[in-house]
Amino acid sequence: MVLIRKRQPADIPQIREVNTQAFGQLEEADLVDKLRERCQEILELVAVRGDEVVGHILFSPATIACRGRTVTGAALGPMAVSPRHQRQGIGTELVESGVSILREKGCPFLVVLGHPAFYPRFGFRPASQFGVHCDWDVPAAVFMLMVLATEEMQGVKGRVTYRPEFSQV
Repeated sequence: MVLIRKRQPADIPQIREVNTQAFGQLEEADLVDKLRERCQEILELVAVRGDEVVGHILFSPATIACRGRTVTGAALGPMAVSPRHQRQGIGTELVESGVSILREKGCPFLVVLGHPAFYPRFGFRPASQFGVHCDWDVPAAVFMLMVLATEEMQGVKGRVTYRPEFSQV
């Protein structure tokens, strides 16, 4: 059984290891560390089996400037599950838990740069369908948006701006 809970300080070394193993490089682990250090407005969840962190997800602020106002939502990512625990539904549980928490907090939207076969099951759709575009030149199919507050997102279009840490790794 896996428990999904908020990250605790003692989890940090294992989170770094999960991200490094899952992505096969240090960039995502470094990004998580930088976001945690520089950004207070994040949601970080872990999946724990016994005493072991086997999965991790991070949500950080993302903004869309439109018609003289800025709407702040959240960017999902990175999300990682250790290789020996993949394909067991842990990633799904992490995403569902994070979406639920952010919806309850009144977050108006979520964006993700991710696999187009995985994220639509949660309600993510190509952001271009909403008139929303990414900071970076990425294929339209991998940049997705989920509207959590329809009224607040009414008529919001434009470019999503991620935290600067995403461009520093």
